[in-house]
Amino acid sequence: MTKYLLAIDQGTSSSRTVIYDERANAVASAQQEFRQIYPKSGWVEHDPEEIWDSVRNTMQEALEKAGITMRDVAGIGITNQRETTLVWDRRTGECIYNAIVWQDRRTAAHCRELRERCTDDVIAGKTGLRLDPYFSATKAAWILDNVEGARRLADDGHLAFGTVDSFLLWRLTDGAVHATDATNASRTMLFNIHTQRWDDELLELLEIPRSMLPEVLDCAAEFGSTTEAGFGSVVPVCGIAGDQQAALIGQAGFEYGMTKSTYGTGCFVIANTGDAALQSHNQLLTTIASRIDGEVSYGLEGSVFVAGSALQWLRDELRIIDSAPESEAVAERTGIVGDVYVVPAFAGLGAPYWDPDARGAIVGLSRGSGRDQVVTATLQAVAYQTRDLFDAMADDGMAPSVLRVDGGMVGNDWFLQFLADILDVRVERPANVESTVLGAAYLAALQCGLIDHLQEASRLWRCDAVFEPRMPGDQREALLSGWAAAVARVRGDR
Repeated sequence: MTKYLLAIDQGTSSSRTVIYDERANAVASAQQEFRQIYPKSGWVEHDPEEIWDSVRNTMQEALEKAGITMRDVAGIGITNQRETTLVWDRRTGECIYNAIVWQDRRTAAHCRELRERCTDDVIAGKTGLRLDPYFSATKAAWILDNVEGARRLADDGHLAFGTVDSFLLWRLTDGAVHATDATNASRTMLFNIHTQRWDDELLELLEIPRSMLPEVLDCAAEFGSTTEAGFGSVVPVCGIAGDQQAALIGQAGFEYGMTKSTYGTGCFVIANTGDAALQSHNQLLTTIASRIDGEVSYGLEGSVFVAGSALQWLRDELRIIDSAPESEAVAERTGIVGDVYVVPAFAGLGAPYWDPDARGAIVGLSRGSGRDQVVTATLQAVAYQTRDLFDAMADDGMAPSVLRVDGGMVGNDWFLQFLADILDVRVERPANVESTVLGAAYLAALQCGLIDHLQEASRLWRCDAVFEPRMPGDQREALLSGWAAAVARVRGDR
């Protein structure tokens, strides 16, 4: 009898469930969007119950589409938006505040204050990260400091902290398991990536009780099981990884130097650095790419906060396109725009700038500029931001010659050709662009015994399209010079 895998991809703007067969073929899927909440400028929140409802709903819908029940599922894999932070009451399972999203910048002042007591070098040395509002630690501290009675509840051992995977695991197991995996732990700014333990010095610095923290397990592990009462069957949760690490797995990026870039809400580039925790001199991040059987593989990562969400902005706020795919036709008829630059610093600038005070701008408008130029310049901005990351990686000794891409934006051929031109490297799009959820399925398959090792994914990876650079060098340099000037104009510390 065929056994199936159920993979949950809990993202920033939607949740998705995909059912895979034993050969990693997608059988059915379902997706549901949920609200983005913006209480103040620079604040971004999600309703935890809307997250959970969207996961439950997509699980049920995907199972129905596949014509199976939970009794046919061998194991569950989870991948998730990473740094987004939740705090809930262990006694009820209810969150005491909304989920504070990774894009949220409310703790910028707290980070500046912490920097006076603990330098970026200390943080980077322990965690591989920057002292920045992006990561979970200051978000958790904010909840403890701003929700009435939260610190007392935490001191009494009643509160649990977690990234989205931990919250989903708690709900899936009916509160029986409070755990995370090493990749998600490595994004909290509380986890020492060298000792593989929560760091006491950082917990003291942030005033976060150890009792709130989840247990840290391998990416493929026994994470507990669903309950008969809640889901109709006892099904093990077998794999968990943060979305960008899961994408690297789904892209079969197992060899040193292999690099992927995911274009979802943001843009995230990870290069596999093997067993070496490469420290960047250019404000990139050192992160855990995976931990399997206790063995850690590291990655060098660059994070861009706004990519696909810039197209959502064009659609929802400016209302100059009806859908993100429409941008491809606009860019094809417009051609490369060399005088207008969109800097989508809606949540500050990520790597390599790490400027929480930067704000977005459109630079170079003239009377002849219109809708089409702004749309095309927005697409180009995502490529320029990727080039910033590539330049930083090259200076750190990692210079990828090939980039594998995935995510919602990569169906746009015009964008991928411009990306190859700006990066001056070969860009490969896989046949299955849903690498993130596929990576979660591979982890579950490994723990369930359906595959013997992750490297089996390499046999299954297939290339759909290749984009080779063809832009003249002088044109590339002129465009990049204009981009650098535009970024300089929006920097918060200018």
